[in-house]
Amino acid sequence: MTAAKLDAIDLKILDAIQREGRITKLALAEKVGLSPTPCWLRLRRLEKAGIVSGYHARVDMRLVAPVASVLMEVTLGNHRQSDFDRFERAIRAAPEVVACWSVGGGIDYMLRIATRDIDAYQRFVDALLEREIGIDRYFTYIVTRTVKDEVAMPVADLMPSS
Repeated sequence: MTAAKLDAIDLKILDAIQREGRITKLALAEKVGLSPTPCWLRLRRLEKAGIVSGYHARVDMRLVAPVASVLMEVTLGNHRQSDFDRFERAIRAAPEVVACWSVGGGIDYMLRIATRDIDAYQRFVDALLEREIGIDRYFTYIVTRTVKDEVAMPVADLMPSS
């Protein structure tokens, strides 16, 4: 995948809307140094290109209901494409799995799981194992405290220097 051609104003727009998804068009234009219409047109272009793929609210679930956050390493027993596909289909269908990454370096996947409590997590894992979706080994890490959990990416820092 090749990076899109973005200029400094595009990067400012991306940075601003990541941090303030509900920012008004006028406030966004002021923040990036454009008049509202050109700013809005740039934002629409970024949306149409798929660079901006949605707007979301960040909910602190601890204030809504009990939640246990768990990180889980998974290694599959076999490594055929059909094994990866079967596992990934099952994981996509599991609402408890809020994030899943295919990784290199000794394990196959890293998952972030949210359940009501640790017992609910263990029941979830037991059900996964019963479904025989290819899990050979898994390791569980209980999140005891969140130190940092940013959703905004450092857009300007990730761009290649010219």
